[in-house]
Amino acid sequence: PQFCILFQAMVNVNVRRGHEIPLNQLNKYLDDHVIEFSGPIVEISQYEGGQSNPTYFIKDSKDKCFVLRKKPPGTLLASAHQVEREYRIMTALKNSPVPVPRCYCLCTDDSVIGTPFFVMEHIKGRVLKDPSLPGFTPRERTAIYHNMITVLAALHTIKWNEINLEDFGRQGNYYNRQISRWSRQFKASQTEPLPDMDYLIEWLPKNIPAGDETTIVHGDFRLENMMVHPTEPRIIALLDWELSTLGHPLADLGYTLLPYHIPMTGSTVDKIAGVPSEHEYVSRYCKLTQRHTIPDMNFYLSFSLFRSAAIFQGVMKRHQLGNASSSNAASIGKLAGLFAAQGVELARNSSTNNLSASPCAGTESANIFEISERAQRVLRQLRKFVDEIIIPNESVFVSQIRQGEDRWKYYPEIMEEMKKKAKAAGLWNLWLPKEAEFGPGFTNLEYASMAEVMGRSHIAPEVFNCSAPDTGNMEVLYRYGTKEQQDKYLKPLLAGDIRSCFGMTEPDVASSDARNIETNIRREGDNYVINGRKWYISGAGDPRCTICILMGKTDSNAQTYRQQSMILVPMDTEGVSVVRPCNVLGFDDAPHGHMEITFTNVVVPKENILLGEGRGFEIAQGRLGPGRIHHCMRLIGLAERALHEMCLRSVNRVAFGKHLARHGTIQADIANSRVEIDQCRLLTLKAAHMIDTLGAKEARGIIAMIKVAAPTMACNVVDRAMQVHGAKGMSQDTFLAHAYAGARSLRFADGPDEVHRLSIARMELKQYLGNAKL
Repeated sequence: PQFCILFQAMVNVNVRRGHEIPLNQLNKYLDDHVIEFSGPIVEISQYEGGQSNPTYFIKDSKDKCFVLRKKPPGTLLASAHQVEREYRIMTALKNSPVPVPRCYCLCTDDSVIGTPFFVMEHIKGRVLKDPSLPGFTPRERTAIYHNMITVLAALHTIKWNEINLEDFGRQGNYYNRQISRWSRQFKASQTEPLPDMDYLIEWLPKNIPAGDETTIVHGDFRLENMMVHPTEPRIIALLDWELSTLGHPLADLGYTLLPYHIPMTGSTVDKIAGVPSEHEYVSRYCKLTQRHTIPDMNFYLSFSLFRSAAIFQGVMKRHQLGNASSSNAASIGKLAGLFAAQGVELARNSSTNNLSASPCAGTESANIFEISERAQRVLRQLRKFVDEIIIPNESVFVSQIRQGEDRWKYYPEIMEEMKKKAKAAGLWNLWLPKEAEFGPGFTNLEYASMAEVMGRSHIAPEVFNCSAPDTGNMEVLYRYGTKEQQDKYLKPLLAGDIRSCFGMTEPDVASSDARNIETNIRREGDNYVINGRKWYISGAGDPRCTICILMGKTDSNAQTYRQQSMILVPMDTEGVSVVRPCNVLGFDDAPHGHMEITFTNVVVPKENILLGEGRGFEIAQGRLGPGRIHHCMRLIGLAERALHEMCLRSVNRVAFGKHLARHGTIQADIANSRVEIDQCRLLTLKAAHMIDTLGAKEARGIIAMIKVAAPTMACNVVDRAMQVHGAKGMSQDTFLAHAYAGARSLRFADGPDEVHRLSIARMELKQYLGNAKL
């Protein structure tokens, strides 16, 4: 019961002594700066419950209501009570999915009412004091808690750099700075010895979890700081932004989980019917933010308790100084010791509470497929890198692509900057087979999950030197190249110094049947002479593309599968001519490109042949196994991002009188997307596991299955996401249109669906036909 005070409701009371406002000056200021105000003020009262910045209800002569929020009077701690920051963040968020009141004006002139203040709209609703939500039905409690999570996730997924908040806080090193700040503020306001706070001040800096993230954080995210609709169980406004900044999102999450660890009315909230369990709460948050596990949860909880204790100590100090905002400040201040003690208890049990997303949250690997702790650690690094560095820089990458002919001469500088960071972080060449002596040593199963993370952004694979066609080409050189070929081409490819392409598809024949390939490779003395025409050669437009692995015929009279060979063709060889870029559903993908190339009497030395004449099919089969697992897992990552955008759009967009998420057709699309994504993920992980344990040859059936399933699934999910976004889904303002084009092209590039289905059917029927042939 003693903890109930923390979540006390705000109700109208008379203005307390020492908090009076000079109405004449305020009337004049509002007349001059707020168009909606019709003076004079006919009613003013102070809200009870705010422990920091005094907040007032105001009614004008036409019964229009406003809310005024100001700094408290008297001597204040440095960096505290910054109403200016509250005004700025709420103004920045006005068109975002996070519900905030409209702000009318900010006054920083102390001469008006004695301290800076701002005025915002008055919203009719309910501020609920008790997280156990007495008087609500279980269904209503569930809805309110789910809505809380949705608002929190929406806040943490906003791109702060796109709403002019780059300088709203320092990026990185959040917990070190916060621990230092609250330690100083606690000591500055300390009124009695608190050994538990001394313990936390020492323990917290030594136990900060690895990894860092930067999002907008509210700083005081709890039920009491939200306005709930007057009759519906949904949040219509998030209030009290005084502690907001750029920081680590799990600080907000840990703080909002405190009612699960602090008994409110005799028990913690998860014992109340309808309140989701802590695991369900965290799982839902993970799903909405595309996070997959939260280790070291007790650290985040202990930090939140430590910070709360420091705040309570500040309330106690203001009570003693006589400038506290609440009449019950003394009672609030006494909570400092209780919260510090709870923080110490959690800190001493810090290894026992790691929370993660539920299986329905889109995890990269199901529990039935175990991966090493090292692989899990790299997965966490990858997620952080993609979310914090790559996706925010997608727009920068696009803006740096030149125009006209220069589109194919220059590559965006941001790519090399990100590649340097990836190398420095050890996130480089993760695709290399486990047996490669110079690789990281991950299994196909482990790398499959990493490829999914990279698939969330079309530029991410290159950042980690894990992009097609380079990975397939490097694998060919690793498995089949001579030492000289490896020294000349494999090493600079592994270093990311050059790019490559794979010359297979031809415009004049059905290239899905590689026996049709017509490009001629003719031996003349110590050289080979090449003549032919290729198209949709991905990566050939890149100015850094140095080498092409080309497939052609060396002997049309040989056995059917011994006619083809693969050969290395430097792109600057005389006779190699890039004719034009070939668009994919209107996208030219400059400067990477998918090019049409002619080879006219191209001469290369005989040493450039790979493995020997007639070995092209053998090499192709070796190349098409693990590499296609990568494609399929990347598509799953792409589909996860599309589903995420679909859900965010549906909960924030209103049509025909209700949010899209409340329409049955949209719910069906979301449900079908989740089912299809998880089906494909499990099928692909099974294929990866079979390649690891039985080899690519034995896994060829399931590889064919995922080549059919994954691109089709991705097309379906992205198409649904585009539909939810309306016209915006087809525009350049989202990644969806380009994502659809990429997914659709893989139904060709990965081999036509019809060819894979033919292979699957033949393997399925073989057990019924015996020695008979179809």
